[in-house]
Amino acid sequence: MNTVLTQPRPIRLKGRSFLALALSPELPVDDWLARLDDLAARSAGFFLRKPIVLDLANLDIGQAELRDLLAKLAARNVRIMGIEGARASLLAPDLPPALTDGKGTSDIEIPPAEETAAPVPAASPAPAGPAPVQARAHASLVLNQPVRSGQSLYHADGDVTVIGSVASGSEVVAGGSIHVYGALRGRAMAGTMGNATARIFCRKLEAELIAIDGFYKTAEDLEPGLRGKAVQIWLEGETIKVAALS
Repeated sequence: MNTVLTQPRPIRLKGRSFLALALSPELPVDDWLARLDDLAARSAGFFLRKPIVLDLANLDIGQAELRDLLAKLAARNVRIMGIEGARASLLAPDLPPALTDGKGTSDIEIPPAEETAAPVPAASPAPAGPAPVQARAHASLVLNQPVRSGQSLYHADGDVTVIGSVASGSEVVAGGSIHVYGALRGRAMAGTMGNATARIFCRKLEAELIAIDGFYKTAEDLEPGLRGKAVQIWLEGETIKVAALS
């Protein structure tokens, strides 16, 4: 009986860089969670399919409080992929791993919901007729200048149009579609509120990252033949599609 020895095959590991949102809880935690609930109520799908990092650099809590916070976030469908800024003694093998050296971008601050003023009684009843359709305030945003490196443009309520280029190291985040009348060299994330029909248009594709409804493609994944071309980008199922504009 002959014994055949085979050379063991190596396991290939590849490095990857992913974009994640960082949440920075504040004390009292219950008040901070209430503000998080308000954001989720006003922007359905904000945390849908998004990797989240929990930043504890400015929060002094114990392990029991951390576990309670993670449980409350999980109940809100907020998935924590890692913890940043925590003491080594705070973490345990069953908790999300510690993350370090994250590359930060500009902070995204979501304004609180505006208070609704009390209605003023009408002097006389209005005549019957079809109710007017009110346009959503700030449904689209037009920026008449380029987005420079290090800048972050965030607009959750609709489309974003940039009259200029989006520089490397910058990002444009929109709840709707993104139109760039120049070179797209940074990151463009459309449909972030769960809008799978959103699209990205640009005159010159040189993007570091593109995303629609939480699905991403990095520069390495883009077809070389489309770089430098005017393109449109859309989501088909769970696949990012890119095609040149004729």
